[in-house]
Amino acid sequence: MVNNLGKKRKSGGRSKGKSGKTGSVQCSKCGRMVPADKAKKYTKRVSVVDPQLARELRAQGSYIHTRKMTQYYCISCAVHSGKVQIREASKRRRR
Repeated sequence: MVNNLGKKRKSGGRSKGKSGKTGSVQCSKCGRMVPADKAKKYTKRVSVVDPQLARELRAQGSYIHTRKMTQYYCISCAVHSGKVQIREASKRRRR
């Protein structure tokens, strides 16, 4: 089926510009393969130590190592889990 209504987004929902082909990443929620420039990336710091114990150790002056955990979400999972909100058409173009 051909869509003759035009293009919804100039970028096609991607941020690659003129970089050619980009790699794929796997969605952390559903497992779908998504282009890396289209996927929504979320990075958070995770500690292996219990938060209450970490608070006590920090009070004593010790350093608690945290590691970065990066998750990628496809657009549908990002919207469903509340990571991205759908904006109305008039607000889409504003930065």
